[in-house]
Amino acid sequence: MEVSGRIKMIDETKAFGSNGFKKREIVVTTDEQYPQHIMIEFTQDKCDLLNNYKAGEPVKISINLRGREWVNPQGETKYFNSIQGWRIEKAQPEAPQGGSYQQAPQPTSASDAFEPATSFKEEEHDDLPF
Repeated sequence: MEVSGRIKMIDETKAFGSNGFKKREIVVTTDEQYPQHIMIEFTQDKCDLLNNYKAGEPVKISINLRGREWVNPQGETKYFNSIQGWRIEKAQPEAPQGGSYQQAPQPTSASDAFEPATSFKEEEHDDLPF
């Protein structure tokens, strides 16, 4: 899976416990009608992938969704999700709404303008209502 957008924030690498586990978080704001601020974590050797990026840059991040189950001391089962990044690359910024687009080719003659894209024969007709 992939997440695309602009970098909003990159956190410092944090180390946890005596086992050498480390993680680094990045927040990406998606380019949609309703932008989302998605926090993605990079762990262990993947933390260094974020060194050459800064806030405001458009990126595409390859991710894995992770889920965990945990039973608290009261015996209740809880579920947690995380988004783990494993690759990041610079992306080309999206064209703004109403921006450039490619125009469809125009017909070269008057007969081309009225010729149907596909021809239908009576025996090919189906009974679908749409």
